[in-house]
Amino acid sequence: MKILYAIQGTGNGHVSRANEIIPALSKKCDLDILLSGTQADVGVNFPLKFKLKGLSFIFGKKGGIDFYKTFKQLQSKKFLKEIKSLPVEDYDLVINDFEPVSAWACKIKNIPCVSMSHQFAVLHNNAPRPESVDLFATLVLKYYAPAKQGVGFHFKNYGDNIFTPVIRSEIRNALVTNKGHYTVYLPAYDDKKIISFLSNFKDVQWQVFSKHTTKFYKEKNCLVQPVHARFFTESFTSCKGILCGAGFETPAEALHMGKKLLVIPMKQQYEQHCNAAGAAELGVPVIKSLKKKHLEKVAAWLSETDPIKVNYPDETDRIIDKILANALALPHGKKRYNVPLVAEKALIS
Repeated sequence: MKILYAIQGTGNGHVSRANEIIPALSKKCDLDILLSGTQADVGVNFPLKFKLKGLSFIFGKKGGIDFYKTFKQLQSKKFLKEIKSLPVEDYDLVINDFEPVSAWACKIKNIPCVSMSHQFAVLHNNAPRPESVDLFATLVLKYYAPAKQGVGFHFKNYGDNIFTPVIRSEIRNALVTNKGHYTVYLPAYDDKKIISFLSNFKDVQWQVFSKHTTKFYKEKNCLVQPVHARFFTESFTSCKGILCGAGFETPAEALHMGKKLLVIPMKQQYEQHCNAAGAAELGVPVIKSLKKKHLEKVAAWLSETDPIKVNYPDETDRIIDKILANALALPHGKKRYNVPLVAEKALIS
């Protein structure tokens, strides 16, 4: 079975998950990999068949998306050209992690495409929502990389096709310690804003990973450094707690390790507000911004001693088998898929 695995490159979560899924998926099919987007700080650890511009959201410095830069780099003619030229018809199946070029190419050319993403879970009817529902943002989530079928990842099992997170091997196999510092990853905030807020807690050592610097420096009680996968993992696995955006993978990994977690959903990013609602269900504190009115809530979080307990087993092979099994039921003009026997058994069961 020839499969194209298409990955969104905005943010680190999609790429980190892909690095776990690719080895297992490549054992079960003839696999090519596509990456689009420009905002990830970590790279795919395997050869790419396609590297596309796609559509990316650019992080700002005030807690949200920089819409000017986002729309400036959104070259619609180039995007349409990438859709038309991508040879999805050469594949039996496209597995899509919120990647728009391949999703739209499949929709236009009537090629089977299934989602394997966090966004697929966010759209599930049982998934948590913030109090204020954004209908436009929901439509963006639905049609940015359209796929009617698939599996999703979330903090909890909200349905038959919703699984708990894929945890990186570095985290799953890590020696988890507590050296007393707090790790910070807030890519949508400027360093000065972060330092100004965190320096109010003078007895706390903050290790800040920033998208807005290329050098290491220390200011007040904050050690600021560029985002580097190995250094971040070392800080993350040895921290007392982590303050981060309300993405998905980093909060999930923090919960898996039993670390204290505080999240700040990015402004104008509805998906992150959905994630924050899901995290809050588990007992994770959420603040809206780095404004002084939230200092008291952060102080309360710093004084907490009981970690939130979750169970995130490694289900990667089971998820892939479910995807391949479901592919048997999808219509395709070429032929019946030559899927592994284990996947056929999964479909029958």
